Amino acid sequence: MVKLDDLDRKILALLQGDASQPIQQIADQVGLSVNPCWRRIQRMEADGIIRGRVALVDPEKVGLTLTIFVRVKTREHTAAWAEKLAEVIASMDEISECHRIGGDVDYLLKVTVPDIAGYDRVYRELIARVPNLTDVSALFSMERLKNSTRLLIPT
Repeated sequence: MVKLDDLDRKILALLQGDASQPIQQIADQVGLSVNPCWRRIQRMEADGIIRGRVALVDPEKVGLTLTIFVRVKTREHTAAWAEKLAEVIASMDEISECHRIGGDVDYLLKVTVPDIAGYDRVYRELIARVPNLTDVSALFSMERLKNSTRLLIPT
């Protein structure tokens, strides 16, 4: 873990809200001049704290109206199998998140598609390409109550 001070946390909060802000605007809001502010941002990028800057797309406005959380179970837990799963997941753009989790389910996937037919294509591809899945079950999101990429940076 990289040590962050209060200025770093303020900069991160501003960038998480709008990464397209000019450096001058960020610097003004945190009480720095442009060069020290820019150096802090560059350091946080070099340290991997800031992994990238992206445009957040509203899925419904581009026709991706269905979000599914897919629970995956397997009896296979070898490194080679896990690598195969990671390879398949990485190649499927409809899967935006994959978590290895504790409990009675091994993995949880977040899938975003236009419709049920889109999910069926993802499901069929997943079970065809990943061997030894014992259960693949879906939870369909009825309503998105919160959707944020912001992280609360601990002090």
